[in-house]
Amino acid sequence: MRYISTRGQAPALNFEDVLLAGLATDGGLYVPENLPRFTQEEIASWTGLPYHELAFRVMRPFVTGSIPDADFKKILEETYGVFSHNAIAPLRQLNGNEWVMELFHGPTLAFKDFALQLLGRLLDYVLQKRGERVVIVGATSGDTGSAAIEGCKHCDNVDIFILHPHNRVSEVQRRQMTTIFGDNIHNIAIEGNFDDCQEMVKASFADQSFLKGTRLVAVNSINWARIMAQIVYYFHAALQLGGPARSVSFSVPTGNFGDIFAGYLARNMGLPINQLIVATNRNDILHRFMSGNQYVKETLHATLSPSMDIMVSSNFERLLFDLHGRNGAAIAGLMDSFRQGGGFSVEPERWTEARKLFDSLAVDDEQTCETIAEVFEQSGELLDPHTAIGVRAARECRRSLDIPMVILGTAHPVKFPEAVEKAGVGKALELPAHLSDLFERDERCTVLPNDLKAVQAFVSQHGNRGKPL
Repeated sequence: MRYISTRGQAPALNFEDVLLAGLATDGGLYVPENLPRFTQEEIASWTGLPYHELAFRVMRPFVTGSIPDADFKKILEETYGVFSHNAIAPLRQLNGNEWVMELFHGPTLAFKDFALQLLGRLLDYVLQKRGERVVIVGATSGDTGSAAIEGCKHCDNVDIFILHPHNRVSEVQRRQMTTIFGDNIHNIAIEGNFDDCQEMVKASFADQSFLKGTRLVAVNSINWARIMAQIVYYFHAALQLGGPARSVSFSVPTGNFGDIFAGYLARNMGLPINQLIVATNRNDILHRFMSGNQYVKETLHATLSPSMDIMVSSNFERLLFDLHGRNGAAIAGLMDSFRQGGGFSVEPERWTEARKLFDSLAVDDEQTCETIAEVFEQSGELLDPHTAIGVRAARECRRSLDIPMVILGTAHPVKFPEAVEKAGVGKALELPAHLSDLFERDERCTVLPNDLKAVQAFVSQHGNRGKPL
């Protein structure tokens, strides 16, 4: 399997090199040169497989030539062996044909564990084989950071620096990052928003001279391995609900577009998906594109669903690449327009093509709380604010009541007590046993100004397990 850049000017790489590269040298994102496609018979034969075995079948084509089957199977078994629910991603019924897929049974109680528990093990495997050491610099709007630290904290050849927006993540999200200590773990609170953090990561990839020879690796969803792992649970959900003999629809809370792009890929790989709904909050750049062909950057607002407080959706570039016939020069031009002018539209026929599959909705904080209360009253299920946005979007945008609708349950409600409290549900939230003492643990975090040079100097000074790089 070879991977190419969405901007067309970087060399094609194999999986191992893409894993370590993250962002392409031309600033683009890596995608498979040719997407594997499964027959309906093949997909049907996977019914009833344990999650790690299904994951092997779905992801195997992406790692062919880089990881032997036996090694990959072992990595996957270990990855999903740390989840607290035997079904890994259980489906919970809200009403007749509406389901929440619970993606929060991993160590950090969020869907990011599906990819980052795998990414940590893949990095360990590849770096050990190569005898290399790398630096991870990642940006988080709340959940990626803790999942990355949890997934990579035992990696012998990795130093981890996670940037989060100061005072713009929930207390549980922050503590899940700042209470894990290690010589190779560094939490940085940036005096800015998530987009500022994300821009620093991208700028650091573009010029890595501050590392003095060490390689930078991405844990954000710009890393192809993240997307690859997320494709699996779309197959998992469909197989539980009668697929591939019947179509399934999905509503996906998303800010960076990575999680829903994985669903788009699952469909292109042969899974019958009728509809994909982009569910977002007040920071609605994706909704404005899907509903009106306007991809324009606006002011970023803090909301009760902070993991989606994003105004620059990195993975959207991967969809644009396909919509433009995989024309890298066209994508480079669009991204230049966005950077210089803050926005763009695409040709009407390309936008119409996207609308055949995608619908969208932006949900504000008041509507989010209403939905949390409504679902709890109807079913006794307590939703986190992101999942509630997914439910609201599913109910307002659904094309067919005959087709099962699966909402991606992206996080455990205990991570967002403010939203639950504002919804007036009145249910006591208890942390799972492994996090029961979270609020008593010591924290370690460095607050830095919104300044790229200050961040890079910190990374350079504290890398290599506390020794300057």
